[in-house]
Amino acid sequence: MKRIDWNKLDAGERQAALARPQQRTEGFVTGVVREIFDDVQARGGQAVTDWAIKLDGAAPRRVAITEKAAAEARADLPPAAARALRVAADNVRVFHAATRPEDTAFIETTPGVKSKLVWRAIGSAGLYVPGGTAPLFSSLLMLAIPAGVAGVGRRVAVTPPSKDGSVHPAMIVAAAEAGLDELWLLGGAQAIAALTFGAELDEGVIAPVDKLFGPGNAYVAEAKRYASSLPNGPAQDMPAGPSELLVIADRDADFEIVAADLLSQAEHDADAQVLLVSDSGTALTEIVAEVERQVETLPRAAIARASLEQARAIRVADMAEACAVANLYGPEHLSIQAEEAERLVDRITAAGAVFVGQWAAETLGDYAAGPSHVLPTDGGARTLGGITTASFMTTMSVQMVTQAGAAALAPVAARLARLEGLEAHARAADLRTEG
Repeated sequence: MKRIDWNKLDAGERQAALARPQQRTEGFVTGVVREIFDDVQARGGQAVTDWAIKLDGAAPRRVAITEKAAAEARADLPPAAARALRVAADNVRVFHAATRPEDTAFIETTPGVKSKLVWRAIGSAGLYVPGGTAPLFSSLLMLAIPAGVAGVGRRVAVTPPSKDGSVHPAMIVAAAEAGLDELWLLGGAQAIAALTFGAELDEGVIAPVDKLFGPGNAYVAEAKRYASSLPNGPAQDMPAGPSELLVIADRDADFEIVAADLLSQAEHDADAQVLLVSDSGTALTEIVAEVERQVETLPRAAIARASLEQARAIRVADMAEACAVANLYGPEHLSIQAEEAERLVDRITAAGAVFVGQWAAETLGDYAAGPSHVLPTDGGARTLGGITTASFMTTMSVQMVTQAGAAALAPVAARLARLEGLEAHARAADLRTEG
């Protein structure tokens, strides 16, 4: 981890210290994504298959989510693992059911003029579930369950196959727990292109979706961005690229726990980024040393070490400045392991999820606490939140006006319309005052 003294940096150096890994924005990523999209738009399902074989090593395959398939998948898992999946699914469902937005009551702004907001689920959602080096079935729960609670009409998930072309039984069990409609073994930008344009494949049809969801590598994140920029293309949830974690720690933090938390995100991907911010030089030194000790024993040590090349250990003057640095970075995950950690939350304005105190392991949020772990990356937390049921819904205002209400408000609207030079608008208001 690179050591940095925040108060010895000028503005440009501070910006560089908080920069994301370069590969996330490399030009060749955009070029490859554009090539795949152009090919899929031109050749449809055959192009999706060709790219899947080239990049995934296997043709797209639809995975059955029948009661029989789910039972067989559960039997392939240790009983404790199947129970853990059920607990996680239940917690995610409980949290999102409790936080699902409801229609407002009517609000009367002028006598006889009342309005309210109503919520409606979107028609279809494409859910990207990362795979490749690790099957992230937890992401399927974190996407498909909120979408189901919201009432989305069709939920189709795509996920890369394992190296041998198979699907992990936990993915099938998670799909069954979430009541998912479709699950395809298909990854990368080609999966996002299929969800964007639709694709006829050997094992069925992937129909276009209204909105794209889910985290992924640099290619997936760029594919979502590009798809949403196309005419009539699907919307996207947020920039959700490689994982990020910023830990604020003071001298009283448990150094072993802080190091473990940093490595829990570093092992995700070589492009994952972890930052450590502290007002204690001793804490920085001890935590960095503990990271080096722990990484030696990790099965994914090579990936974690590649990520640590982009890591930063930043010394600040005090906890207030630590929070200011966190807000500038806008991390996907923020862990506060410091004295009076709960009090510091009031200073945080930009983070996808905040984990308060040493017992609030980010890993608990990743799997089973309840809120979705699909969160904005690359600074998106400065303006966006993570996945909730509202992410899968839209709002409409409903306005109801009595004759008396129109008579009271129409002259105001007509005057403002004429002030803007819109005479037809004014006349439409005037007609409500006649008779």
